Amino acid sequence: MQKCDSLFRSVLWLLLISVIPMIGLAQDTDLKPVTNKYAIKNATIVQAPGKTIQNGTVLIENGIIKAVGANVSIPADAWVVDADSMFVYAGFISGLSNIGVDKPKEEDKNDDRKLTGNPSYERAGITPGSTAREMLKADEKSVEDFRKLGFTASHSVPHNGMLPGMGAIILLGGSNGESMVVKDQTSMFSQLSGADGVYPNTVIGVMAKYRDLYRKASQARDYQTKYNSNPNGMERPATDATLEALYPVVSKQMTVAFKAESVKDIMRVIALQRDLGFRMMLGEVKQGWDAIPAIKGAGAPVFLSLDYPEWKEEEKKEEEKKDGEEESEKEEKEPTEAELEEKALKERQNAMIKNYYTQAGKFNNNGIKFGFSTLEVKSKDFKTNLLKVIENGLSEDKALAALTTEPASILGVSSQMGTIESGKMANLIVSDTAYFTKDANVRYVFVDGVKYDYEAKAKKKKKSNGDEAVDASGVWNYTTETPQGNGSGVITIKGTPGDYSGTITVSFNGSTNDLENVVVDGNNVSFSFKMNMGEEITVDISMDIDGDSFEGTLSVAAFGSFPMEGSREPQK
Repeated sequence: MQKCDSLFRSVLWLLLISVIPMIGLAQDTDLKPVTNKYAIKNATIVQAPGKTIQNGTVLIENGIIKAVGANVSIPADAWVVDADSMFVYAGFISGLSNIGVDKPKEEDKNDDRKLTGNPSYERAGITPGSTAREMLKADEKSVEDFRKLGFTASHSVPHNGMLPGMGAIILLGGSNGESMVVKDQTSMFSQLSGADGVYPNTVIGVMAKYRDLYRKASQARDYQTKYNSNPNGMERPATDATLEALYPVVSKQMTVAFKAESVKDIMRVIALQRDLGFRMMLGEVKQGWDAIPAIKGAGAPVFLSLDYPEWKEEEKKEEEKKDGEEESEKEEKEPTEAELEEKALKERQNAMIKNYYTQAGKFNNNGIKFGFSTLEVKSKDFKTNLLKVIENGLSEDKALAALTTEPASILGVSSQMGTIESGKMANLIVSDTAYFTKDANVRYVFVDGVKYDYEAKAKKKKKSNGDEAVDASGVWNYTTETPQGNGSGVITIKGTPGDYSGTITVSFNGSTNDLENVVVDGNNVSFSFKMNMGEEITVDISMDIDGDSFEGTLSVAAFGSFPMEGSREPQK
């Protein structure tokens, strides 16, 4: 795993201190060193599925879990998180996703139209030599969106094409892409997606092209091996970076992560694997219930999708109630043929949709090893869909396993993450009650020992006509809590919703910084500002305003987020 050296960490902590000005810093030159120790105490610790410690403590130091148990001694210099009545879980792992991976810009492809039958590899979506590592961005929106749900690691892969490239195990935290990488080149991501306007642009064409590439790569590798052993009398092998990138696949040293949503896709991929013999895992499986025997026979691990069609239980119950009332009135009025057909159609639709939510339970009952993928599910739908899966046959312990121990095992990182044990990475979730309940709030997420704070309160809307945005203008005095101590500053916001601007003071160096990207959503105001201290850093602030006071968070990507609060000065 990539780590910042001690000098770089020291510089970044200096930057953080400059962003969060300390009270009395000008007078106090004898500051304690920033702590790298945290103690989460008085918590219900779910070490692993089915293994719980009551009133326990987790001790973190230098990004590692140093101790966990009911009788852990807390060092005097540790920053204590009192988690009374809270629950601690191992951080979630997405088995297959694009989290953190920058999506390439769409380019004009008309210049290659003359080569529709034999386009370049890149134009055909065949780039196995590309890596997710090259495309990682620490500030990519999906990182924060899924981190606040409890995800701390991901098997992330490139976007687009039948062979987009190689995946990497990454952390959902860090100052840059390199610092996110735990394990590089972990898989070869593949999908049955054709290229636009050129060959292969059909599923059958993609499968044919895949076979052709695999066999060419196998032949090229065998010839290269012979040549390397004794080149005397042999023609020098031709070089082909695309085929060479597939050598680990044909050598069965690298697993192919195949996206296969439908039962047809699953059966096609299994047939392709049986024909060619590569190691395989199936990802983003949405409609796999009818393919369970084939998947079990193939022995392939699976990452199930949580991107499901909406299934409104309330509407279903209302329909059942209405059907009951209609049944009681049957003698008075017989349903028409059209009404009967409509009712039968709705029943078939409900039965089909229910299959999505019962799928995980069926996979578990059939002994198939699986986790969850997040390639297509929206972050806002993740928790809702997960709870519905639990309501429809998957136990909470098995759901937790599918988010922690199972993906860690499938991806080969069980020694580093997936459970709360001494020596493993400090990737943790702290929720204010049991996570698998509707009203649970994630309060803290630790990624590699870096703490991120999240508000428990639901956002309130300003009481006015409709959903009118809050008036954020004014001078706000704030304080924030950091490992170094309590800091303070002043935020000045001018203008009206949709046209806000302003400044934030930084007392450490006497500067005043402009607010950027000011966004108002109901009672929430968010913005960022940049500071240049030899290296430019971005600080993000989120404020939940209630009248003339607010609570919120201040976030710096390399160090996590910190709680802040403040009040507005009376207008003169």
